[in-house]
Amino acid sequence: MAMTKRQARFLLLGPAGLWYAALLVLPLAVVLVYSFGERGAAGGYAPAFTLAQYANLGARWAAFRNTLMLAPAGTLAALIIAYPLAYFLAVRVTARWRTLLLVLVIVPFWTSILIRSYAWIFLLGGRGIPQLLSSLGLGDFRLINTPFAVLVGIVYGYLPLMVFPIYVSLEKLDKRLLEAAGDLGAPPWRSFLQVTLPLSLPGVATGSMLVFILLMGEYLIPQMLGGGKVFFVGNALVDLFLQSRNWAFGSAVSVTLVAVMLVTVTLYMRFLRRVGAARDDVGLM
Repeated sequence: MAMTKRQARFLLLGPAGLWYAALLVLPLAVVLVYSFGERGAAGGYAPAFTLAQYANLGARWAAFRNTLMLAPAGTLAALIIAYPLAYFLAVRVTARWRTLLLVLVIVPFWTSILIRSYAWIFLLGGRGIPQLLSSLGLGDFRLINTPFAVLVGIVYGYLPLMVFPIYVSLEKLDKRLLEAAGDLGAPPWRSFLQVTLPLSLPGVATGSMLVFILLMGEYLIPQMLGGGKVFFVGNALVDLFLQSRNWAFGSAVSVTLVAVMLVTVTLYMRFLRRVGAARDDVGLM
């Protein structure tokens, strides 16, 4: 008996769909249900149906504010640093050196983020960069346990995730397009803006989404480099679930975070589609 298209589609998509439902949809459904409950007398969860947990979200406004400020800022900073690096690796470096330099970009991932964060604690602490600046007569600076320290840790930790998608897009760039632009009299900056940058937007979008989504749930870097003074939503969730044991409120915070991420990602993707459509319209003129 020949297999129908519907049966073949199910065999191809069924295992991944079941895995997706078991590991993502089902846990999110449980968290959603918990968010309408109450904190039990001894902590945990007590069944109920109330919006009190959502009404109390303002109590964790500082964590949401820090996350919504530093996650986009960290993504933008990583993009600004990663794009020239990816461009250099994909366009300017010869094949002889490219592999070595790509390995050097990956090297930080060979070490635990915990160890790397401890290194930044020393560098940004009183005996590191601030002491060096003070010895040079540039004044006293406090870097550790500040939003700046968290931003530095974010960029350092997530930079490779931004570099490689952009590098892949730029590596596929047809160099003949740049040569044609130059033959038509376009200066290098115009060739970059009208050829290189538009064709690399898929890599920019992928890298930005990877970094931004992970940063929205970041816990370790704010905990270590923020010193308990720069809280992300991830830090608030650890406190609510493991210390306060207020699972209902923690679930409400989690659902709100997921909703904010979905809205942000949707708006960003629509913006990219409009940019792409506008670019295509200009190209057809």
